[in-house]
Amino acid sequence: MFTLLLFLSSGLFLGWSLGANDAANVFGTAVGTKMIRFSTAAIIGSLFVILGAVVSGAGASHTLGKLGVVNALPGSFTVAFSAGFTVFWMTRFKLPVSTSQAIVGAIIGWNFFSGKPTDVNSLYKIVSTWVICPLLSAAFSFSLYFLVKLLLRKLSFHMIRMDAYTRLALMLAGAFGAYSLGANNIANVMGVFIPVSPFGDVNVMNMFTLTGVQMLFLLGSLAIAVGIFTYSKKVMMTVGDSIFKLSPITAFIVVLSSSLVLFLFASQGLKDLLVSHNLPSFPLVPVSSSQAVVGAILGVGIAKSGKNINLRIIGKISIGWITTPVAAGILAYILLFIMQNLFLQEVFH
Repeated sequence: MFTLLLFLSSGLFLGWSLGANDAANVFGTAVGTKMIRFSTAAIIGSLFVILGAVVSGAGASHTLGKLGVVNALPGSFTVAFSAGFTVFWMTRFKLPVSTSQAIVGAIIGWNFFSGKPTDVNSLYKIVSTWVICPLLSAAFSFSLYFLVKLLLRKLSFHMIRMDAYTRLALMLAGAFGAYSLGANNIANVMGVFIPVSPFGDVNVMNMFTLTGVQMLFLLGSLAIAVGIFTYSKKVMMTVGDSIFKLSPITAFIVVLSSSLVLFLFASQGLKDLLVSHNLPSFPLVPVSSSQAVVGAILGVGIAKSGKNINLRIIGKISIGWITTPVAAGILAYILLFIMQNLFLQEVFH
């Protein structure tokens, strides 16, 4: 049991890193505009990220599994640790980086080390979303900006009532965003452990059953919640206040737009509905919440003429996105070598 927890600890560390970094993408704009206190954001974010991971987390994990099946527990430990350490290091620089990119880079590092082929179709599908995700989020926020502006002009709320409605809207959008984050990104945290998962199905008070995978996702989502509470505030301020000065209304638009993108790439039910009506659907892949929220902020900025967008911060964040998968892949390769040759652990079968 101790050995099992030791190897799973890197997944928990990756979950903590995701909570510390990616929670900023859900509530950073609301906290940055001082419409929601950090403690409130942390509580709502933690509850709904756990729900999203356990209830809807399975969809995006399938594509990640096809990229490379890490088939030994020490290998899974090393891959998850490499991704987690990369995200943690970027978080120290206050950069909202992509956990999705980190775990993809680490898995490819494992593929190179083990001599296993990388599934090119899955890699293409995942990498293409790194381009589609911010563009789609920007399109959503650009459109929502004008729609919300039109509605507010017609409704004409009193200032005090408007403030209360905006806070409520930010909390609801944040809850939806946290659910979508858990559903989409739990695959990044625990996906590499699914092939070697030690958990069986658990019946909870004869009311419902948690599968072994859901048990794994529950553990990972609890680690995300701890990351939200302990280390996410600094990155929230970078997202919420540095790229583009957001008003409470535009903060709501950013959260809603990025949350919709995460949900589209995680919802098995929505995919099945679209396919059943012969409509095009989105691939179920873990996309970058960082890219989604930055794209949404840019969309709002462009809608407002784009004059006040901080291009220096955008450039800094973009460098983080490029560096993340490369650094995680190199680190995974080095650590796998150390794990196999120094600690004599079998990192692949």
